[in-house]
Amino acid sequence: MFRRRLRLSAAAGAGLLIAATAATLGTPPTVAAPVDDPVVQVTIDSFGPVAPTPGEDVLIKGTVRNTSTETLDAPQALACIDRTHRLSTAAEIAAVSAEQDVAMNDRNSCSRMTTPDTGVFQQYDAPLAPNASLQFSLKVPWNEWRISHQTGVYVVGVVVRGTPQGEERLTVGRARTLMPVIGDQPLTRMVNTALIIPLQHRPTQLGGKRFTNESLAESMAPNGRLGRLLALGNGRKVTWLVDPATLDEARRIVKDGYDVGAGGTPTPGAGRVVVDAWLKAFDASRASGNQVVLLPYGDPDIAGLLDAGDQLKELVYDARRTTERFSLPPGFTNGLWLEGGAAASRYLGPASRGFPGASDDDLNLVGSGSWPAVERAGLTTTSPVYDIRTPEAPWDTVRTVVADSALTAGGPDPDTGENPIQVRQRFAAETALIAASGKGSASVVAVPPRGWDSTGRATAALAGDLSLRWINATSVKQVVAGTPRPPVIKAPAAPRSNAIMSSDQLDGVKQLDQATTTFKDLLTNPAEDLPEAMPQALLRSASISWRGFPDEAKRFAAVELGSVNLQLSKVHLVNNAVNGEHREIKVNLAGSKGTFPLTITNDTDWSVRVGIVVSPTNRTDLRIEPQQTRILAPKQKFTPRINASAEQNGLIRASAQVITGSGRPVGKSQELLIQASQYGSVGWILVGAACALLFGTSFVRIYRRIRTERRHPSPAPSSEPAVDEQATPDALHPEPLDPPSADAPAGGSLREGVGSKDG
Repeated sequence: MFRRRLRLSAAAGAGLLIAATAATLGTPPTVAAPVDDPVVQVTIDSFGPVAPTPGEDVLIKGTVRNTSTETLDAPQALACIDRTHRLSTAAEIAAVSAEQDVAMNDRNSCSRMTTPDTGVFQQYDAPLAPNASLQFSLKVPWNEWRISHQTGVYVVGVVVRGTPQGEERLTVGRARTLMPVIGDQPLTRMVNTALIIPLQHRPTQLGGKRFTNESLAESMAPNGRLGRLLALGNGRKVTWLVDPATLDEARRIVKDGYDVGAGGTPTPGAGRVVVDAWLKAFDASRASGNQVVLLPYGDPDIAGLLDAGDQLKELVYDARRTTERFSLPPGFTNGLWLEGGAAASRYLGPASRGFPGASDDDLNLVGSGSWPAVERAGLTTTSPVYDIRTPEAPWDTVRTVVADSALTAGGPDPDTGENPIQVRQRFAAETALIAASGKGSASVVAVPPRGWDSTGRATAALAGDLSLRWINATSVKQVVAGTPRPPVIKAPAAPRSNAIMSSDQLDGVKQLDQATTTFKDLLTNPAEDLPEAMPQALLRSASISWRGFPDEAKRFAAVELGSVNLQLSKVHLVNNAVNGEHREIKVNLAGSKGTFPLTITNDTDWSVRVGIVVSPTNRTDLRIEPQQTRILAPKQKFTPRINASAEQNGLIRASAQVITGSGRPVGKSQELLIQASQYGSVGWILVGAACALLFGTSFVRIYRRIRTERRHPSPAPSSEPAVDEQATPDALHPEPLDPPSADAPAGGSLREGVGSKDG
């Protein structure tokens, strides 16, 4: 006994330390339950009737599993009730303590019922060994509850006791639930209830027929999550909340079949028949009158994208525009689903109205759990439709449906949020109090929270409660139409950052967005030529449905990025490979100004508009005339002449970059080696010196000839008979010089040649 008490004290001290730490950090403390060995796990598997009336017996069945390391002798299962508190409001239900800071043996809020021979407790002869289980079935007569005949809600449950070896009998486990009691006085009104069932799955299509895995088809099987959820629409009025990307992937599987595998050789998919049957059942449910609300395409992380800024916030509007154009005849409601911090006005305002096609008929859905409990209490039960103030947006308010998060919260004990029985009892208790609390119309909307109910069984329990006699099943559209003038309320407050995606996932989305935008800008006619799969894959990469699958999310974005980059790499500069490797492009630039060719090839299947930008990397004297962009047809090449100039000769390193029509770079730049061969200032000095030498030599030569003629003048003319004119030399026109004769001495100088009449 001393050992057990010592453990309890140490555990209680640890719990206080955890609470103090959480208070310092400004977060609600989650206090761990004190350790009180041994402890068993108690689960309520069935409870009926859901809402008993005075005089009805209640049958409780469940399971006990010994999770301790000690054997328990003489175990007992006993029904219990907190008869001191009849809960009459939703606030009182929410205030029921989970008693997590109280040792199991000291929890006495649910009093044990021990009347013999009444079925309120069950004794077991065999001991309960570690990891062993036993079943209990307790039938509690109405009189044993010892409660009034008034309508209200009570906390009831099952307590398990046992005797550890060498110690006295202890309470070793407990499970509680809510029991609504419909009293002798009739309920005062019906509760119009719209149950919204989300139909969505994380993205699996990698492009074309390639899918990452079989998870979508497996989920759409009759025993899969989407299969179970869709079956809830059979014979019931529900509202479907659907990600159109999930429908697109399912349609693709049915149309052409599919292959499975993220890498290597894919294998043929095996779920085509199953997916086809699911789509047909979905169409049949729509035809029966069940409303369909389509989420933004891919169901993106609205808060994360808007917080990321200009580059990614446009994806929110792209997702909404894509849904607006989605094909789902005869029609659907365009919707938005926000929870928690993502419901703040800085997200709700832009995401609800900031896209072409936005309408007052769009459904903006927010869970009431987004508000603190104090503010939540001000929400009415008359109608869940409100005008929420959005001061950050150009419009003052946004028409919003606030779903009651309490309807899906489960029982008073922790970790029961997805237990079907606990969910069913909580829903029945909350709506029963609404039905008994006033007159006139009352409407509620129930939607399971995101990431809730991985099997679909808890949602099935909700759908089953639509048959309760005070419930009038309806659609969200009818609820909204019944509230012509909703009250105005403030949006919930939110932390600075509310992204669901991790930073790594956001980085992957940014890279894919940049590549996709570049390819779109490259196309001559992007409205018609851009493959539909590219923007769809981008929106899928930002899906909030990736929560819980971070590795798959990163692989998906990486594969899609590689696909876009493959198309971009088909528009590039021609560069002949040397030994299979691409090298720098070598060009020559002769003269102070010159041209050199570069060739762009377009190996895609679309016309593109391209240009080239050349930039020096090691010098600043290279000047390149801007190039005009040009349309390049599919499978064609274009060789523009690049006009360049350099002030100095030598080797210039530069980069050539293919660009889109708006100047976005396409792929990697190509290295250029430019050999500039032209005259600089030193060259002009040499040219001047050469000219001076040439003209100086000519002047010396003429001067020497004149001087020689003056020293040796020609004889004066005589009166003798004239001789032949050809034999008489003219001083002003001397005869041309003849080449040296064979008799002339070798190595005659220039001076001798000039002074000789014969030479």
